[in-house]
Amino acid sequence: MKQYRKLIIILSIISVVIIILGYTFFHNFMGPVSQDKTKIDFIVEPNSTYLTIANELKDEHLIKSTFGYKLYIKIFNPELLKAGKYQLTKAMSVMDIIHLLEEGKPANPNIVRITFREGLNMRAIAKLIATKTNNSVTDIYATLTGSDYLDSLISKYWFLTSAIKNPEIYYSLEGYLFPDTYEFNKQTSIKEIFSIMLNNTLKKLTPFKEEITNSQYKIHELITLASIIELEASNSNDRAGVAGVFYNRLNDSWTLGSDVTTYYAEKKELWVADLTDLELHACNAYNTRGTCFTGLPIGPVSNPGLESIKAVIEPRMGQYYYFVADKTGKTYFNVNVTGHNKTIADLKSRNLWFQY
Repeated sequence: MKQYRKLIIILSIISVVIIILGYTFFHNFMGPVSQDKTKIDFIVEPNSTYLTIANELKDEHLIKSTFGYKLYIKIFNPELLKAGKYQLTKAMSVMDIIHLLEEGKPANPNIVRITFREGLNMRAIAKLIATKTNNSVTDIYATLTGSDYLDSLISKYWFLTSAIKNPEIYYSLEGYLFPDTYEFNKQTSIKEIFSIMLNNTLKKLTPFKEEITNSQYKIHELITLASIIELEASNSNDRAGVAGVFYNRLNDSWTLGSDVTTYYAEKKELWVADLTDLELHACNAYNTRGTCFTGLPIGPVSNPGLESIKAVIEPRMGQYYYFVADKTGKTYFNVNVTGHNKTIADLKSRNLWFQY
């Protein structure tokens, strides 16, 4: 009986060891490289085999080990490999990758992925769309000026108002195309692309609809302020504080004094070069560095992300009227211009001042 018990214990220990070794082997050699689910285009050339693409998979960081990958191939002997473009991710295990390749269903070559990061303006968005799809920049700009088309959007989306049709606005949908990664067919029309992006904006804004409706500011004004904060606050943790500064200035009828609005007014790329005195003081419906008006510009200067939108809805209020960021992204707040200038001088002395 004792010998039987010993045998059971020994077998149990062996089983546990086998399980641990098996898990360790799988994790180290066949498990996912990371949890990153970003799709990576992987091309399988004609006449390729599972073994010949092993190094390519490793070079793309899609597998941890060519040894583990090749061992899986030897053991399970998958079906013949079909040429084409596949979309793989680093979150896939060797088994997941082989299963997808074995299905032999390459990604549609007409499907493109476009990532619109936070803070892009319409000019940058138009260039990306024109590069990836069959739409031209000219077609995109023309679509943005269609009065009947804009009216149809205003009637469909609660966050779009007649404010987007103001003739002084450069691009009617600026600020309302939600930053994200999208998949489109190359043949997709610009109106369909805008519809997909606006539907995403609808999804993101609707949870805040009540707060937006109850705000003393109109939705167009909130999106405009969020678009400025997106470009001014390099650190997401500072956005609510930056919003508080701008609200203080608005409440006291100050100019916002935001360089990013001047860059947008002049259609110049941000931070590429210094703004001239003429540009800084130009009378333009976007330029808040000038003295022609106080308050918000005529419309958004970028397409803000959710954190910047949240910041304008739930600002961190205080006594601050000035802020400045150093070249590491840290933001400094001040009550008056004296403290503001002192902070700038200190940053310059410590080589933390951003130089063009």
